[in-house]
Amino acid sequence: MKNKILFVLSLLFGLMYINAGLNKFFNYMPTPKDLPADMVKDMTAFMVISWLLPLVGVIEIIGGLLFIFRKTRALGAIVILPIMVGVLLVNLTVSPSGLPLAGAMFLINLWAIYDNMEKYLPMIK
Repeated sequence: MKNKILFVLSLLFGLMYINAGLNKFFNYMPTPKDLPADMVKDMTAFMVISWLLPLVGVIEIIGGLLFIFRKTRALGAIVILPIMVGVLLVNLTVSPSGLPLAGAMFLINLWAIYDNMEKYLPMIK
């Protein structure tokens, strides 16, 4: 039962990041009309740097795909971690309405890192 729950969480986590990454390329999700002014300012700045959003999108897609499968979940969790920290910081500072979802996603990512700790230990020995 535990493995099924963990797989479902990993699948949802991975699919959310794949969706977010694909949206960076195809813009199929509409932008909310009630975004805070600081968020609009930040997103405008990101769009000025033409290579940044495609890079984030590629990392989200690759990390999401890696996170879904048990064998590659450890790598996916590390690939997604910098993006996840950015999402969490944006929600803490600019748009606190998304904090519950961002916090839950961050905890899932930390769980995956903790669950695969033995795979990371050889790198720091």
